[in-house]
Amino acid sequence: MSLDPSFVGRSYPPTAPYQVGREKIREFATAIGATDAAYHDPAAARALGHPDVVAPPTFPMVLSMAANRQIIEDPALGVDYSRVVHGDQRFAYTRPVVAGDELVCVSTIEEIINRGGHGFLTTRTDMSTTAGDPVVAVWFKIVVRGEA
Repeated sequence: MSLDPSFVGRSYPPTAPYQVGREKIREFATAIGATDAAYHDPAAARALGHPDVVAPPTFPMVLSMAANRQIIEDPALGVDYSRVVHGDQRFAYTRPVVAGDELVCVSTIEEIINRGGHGFLTTRTDMSTTAGDPVVAVWFKIVVRGEA
């Protein structure tokens, strides 16, 4: 089953605010082997000019994956998640994510291509503070493998 290209441009409702916690940043950094002191120690982060510990650059995937659930689970789009493989991801930062941020995500379908029996779906998740200040945009591409 191919993905419907008419979904390109569709945005989904904003997520509930996510409170970025110091311990979540530390846990994520530890899980990926990121040992930079600014990810673990508030004093080290403040010495670099940040208000609290800084999240590693890939931390926003935690929030964007949750936000993209709206797209993946949209029955009208028809993504069979059992056939999904990760294709690509990239980030465009306005500023780093830090402990204490309260972030809201809005996900948009940017591209759908059907090729060789597979569907290629690219989403963009814009993360901003609850005050509306942009923080980071995350692009995420998945491949929905065909059944043949």
